[in-house]
Amino acid sequence: MPKPARSSLSAAENKSPEKGMKWSFAPGTNLLSGFTAKVDRESKQKLNEFAKQLRAFRSVDMSGCNFGDEGLFFLAESLAYNQILEEVSFAANGITAEGTKAFDRVLQSNISLKTLNISGNPIGDEGAKILCEILVDNVGIEKLQLNSADLGDEGAKAIADLLKKSSTLRVVELNNNMIDYSGFTSLAGALLENNAVRSIYLNGNYGGALGANALAKGLEGNKSLRELHLQGNSIGDEGVRALMSGLSSTKAKLTHLDIGNNSISAKGAFHVAEYVKKSKSLFWLNMYMNDIGDEGAEKIADALKQNRSIAIIDLGGNNIHAKGISEIAQVLKDNTVITTLEIGYNPFGPDGMKVLSEILKFHGNVKALKLGWCQIGAKGSEYIADTLKYNNTISILDLRGNGLRDEGAVCLARSLKVVNEVLTELDLGFNEIRDDGAFAIAQALKSNEDVKITSLNLGNNFLTKFGQSALTDARDHVYEMNEKEVNIVF
Repeated sequence: MPKPARSSLSAAENKSPEKGMKWSFAPGTNLLSGFTAKVDRESKQKLNEFAKQLRAFRSVDMSGCNFGDEGLFFLAESLAYNQILEEVSFAANGITAEGTKAFDRVLQSNISLKTLNISGNPIGDEGAKILCEILVDNVGIEKLQLNSADLGDEGAKAIADLLKKSSTLRVVELNNNMIDYSGFTSLAGALLENNAVRSIYLNGNYGGALGANALAKGLEGNKSLRELHLQGNSIGDEGVRALMSGLSSTKAKLTHLDIGNNSISAKGAFHVAEYVKKSKSLFWLNMYMNDIGDEGAEKIADALKQNRSIAIIDLGGNNIHAKGISEIAQVLKDNTVITTLEIGYNPFGPDGMKVLSEILKFHGNVKALKLGWCQIGAKGSEYIADTLKYNNTISILDLRGNGLRDEGAVCLARSLKVVNEVLTELDLGFNEIRDDGAFAIAQALKSNEDVKITSLNLGNNFLTKFGQSALTDARDHVYEMNEKEVNIVF
């Protein structure tokens, strides 16, 4: 079964330049004395508008405008004058290392700016060095975003040197760069000296087992870190062993840990489980798209029986079958802390769904249950539909891509007719549902005057205009009767 990768890119990094805007200067060039003569009237007018925003608002998003280095030089001056601006994004603007010089003498005088986003710009290691030299004297910025900025180990070293001297930086984002073992080692050294940083994002780099091992040593001496994001670094079982050892020894009270897509097997899951047993602060754990299997799921389940801090856990895409899901389900019998359970992309089928559904009828405190692409079929939908008649906690239910077809939709429709005080979002996309299934769901919405659902997704099914019309009528009926808006996608 293919495992879809979760992108760590922000919307700003992927934002395309404004269409129709024709800047008369090229990205990657420095500001020259004849700048005014180089820009056409439209470009100059637009830049002036941007400058006004930088001087007047607390938060300004200029991502994807493609104004390049020269545009940044023109705009940067406005940063010095605005003493209320707290957040600015220059993401995806074709800014290079030369452009980062525009912040010189500007960031030093601005003490109100707290968030600076330069993601999606090819500033490279040289740009990171220039920027960090400038930021050494800044006492305001708390969040620095340099995702997808072509940074390598030298850039990471510059960031590390900055962290050693900074007492104000709280969040550093370096996702989707080219940082290797050496860069991880530099950052680890910074963690030993810095006790101000709260969150480090290194998703989509090349740390590997050696990088994780280096980072672990840095964590042992750190007291401040709360979030560590390492998704997609190929750290493997050996890397996760070292990492969990470091986390177990640290005085930092970690709340968020992302080790998704790291080639972790059941062997690595054992080390994660041992850490989970001891942790009293971990709130959010992401192990998405590894390969822990049933054996690893059993180890994590045993740990969760002892843990009373994790509220959100993602075990999606881990090749967990019915046996492993049964172990996870047993945890919920005596756990009211877990509120979000993501176990999608695991082929546990109707057998696994049966066990999970039986327990969720009267146990647990799960509010968001995500079961997309789990091969539960129409039979599995019978079990979860029955659970919805009794469960009073699940408000978000994701059943995408499970081959429910009309039979499954009809089963769920029967439960929707019963008064359910909590279910507000139901996702049935990619389920081969046709008009008969849509008719059943539409009738259920009309029949239940106290329907709580506000969002219903039936996208990527096989509905004709007749099924769509029935759902639209049901939506309108609910609004006319109760003045409740139901957003239906088909």
